Amino acid sequence: MAVLRTVSTVGVVGAGAWGTALAAAAARAGREVLIWGRDARTVDDINRHHENRLRLPGIALDDAIAATRSLDRVCAMDAIILAVPAQSVRGTAADMAEALPEGRPVVVAAKGFERGSGAFMSDVVAEVLPQAVVGILSGPSFAEDVAHGLPTAVTLACADDDLCSALVEAIGHNTFRPYRSGDLIGVQVGGAVKNVLAIACGVVVGKALGASAQAALVARSFAELTRLGRALGARPETLAGLSGLGDLVLTATSAQSRNYSFGVALGRGESVDELLGPRRPVTEGVWTAAAVVGRARALGIEMPICEAVAAVVAGRLPVDAAIEGLLSRPFRSEE
Repeated sequence: MAVLRTVSTVGVVGAGAWGTALAAAAARAGREVLIWGRDARTVDDINRHHENRLRLPGIALDDAIAATRSLDRVCAMDAIILAVPAQSVRGTAADMAEALPEGRPVVVAAKGFERGSGAFMSDVVAEVLPQAVVGILSGPSFAEDVAHGLPTAVTLACADDDLCSALVEAIGHNTFRPYRSGDLIGVQVGGAVKNVLAIACGVVVGKALGASAQAALVARSFAELTRLGRALGARPETLAGLSGLGDLVLTATSAQSRNYSFGVALGRGESVDELLGPRRPVTEGVWTAAAVVGRARALGIEMPICEAVAAVVAGRLPVDAAIEGLLSRPFRSEE
């Protein structure tokens, strides 16, 4: 397969806050950027007003960014960033299949395991788009920070190191700093599992259990993430890096995090049904929880925090019972 290694133009599939922010980063790096979106109003806003008023209001976008509802046009760009929610990756990739040329880089910026199959996003894209060269972008980053040009560091993983370098140069600049990695598994484990764990950390705050409990849960959450990651073949340095520990710390401690905020609301007594109602933002950890638990069980890995979150969001266990279950676990060695 001939792989395109010169990236002058970037297509972003997904006109949500994250896709728009990544488009802004690529434009700052000097690339011509084309965003694909389903919503005609959002596409019109970006083209006429240089702003995504629905998803990132008040943030001006560079004139180098345009928007379209044509996947054919976006797939003709030198590199594609797939920035749709994790559970939409398969369907969106299938829509791209006929238009995407052979050897085109597709960088997945979604964080999660696929529901039902438990598959990595890289495996989903490789299955649906066999002509693509798959990369993964993940790490501690909020869309508003990236869109505003605030300093942010992430990980960009690709099996082809030369292509990875070209992609880093294509979207990186002094305030948006991608670090290269060849560990696609480790980068994806961190991005997916931290969303589930962030819900638990939010519950601790919502229940007002104290800063000590919050710190303990973050530490034990990292232990769970590390156990699963190593069992799946991730590198320890990846799990301890930006896309693992870094993203967990951000997502599990900040009110900007949808997963953390979801957990806080659960702890304060709101129901799962209320929090997943119409027009609510996508909370990836809710949809990933069962897949994470399923993979852990298949490998014989203990992940009691993720198990508790999965049971709560599925309606099988009340929040108070989940907390009691964790607090009543037997004492054990930390090693």
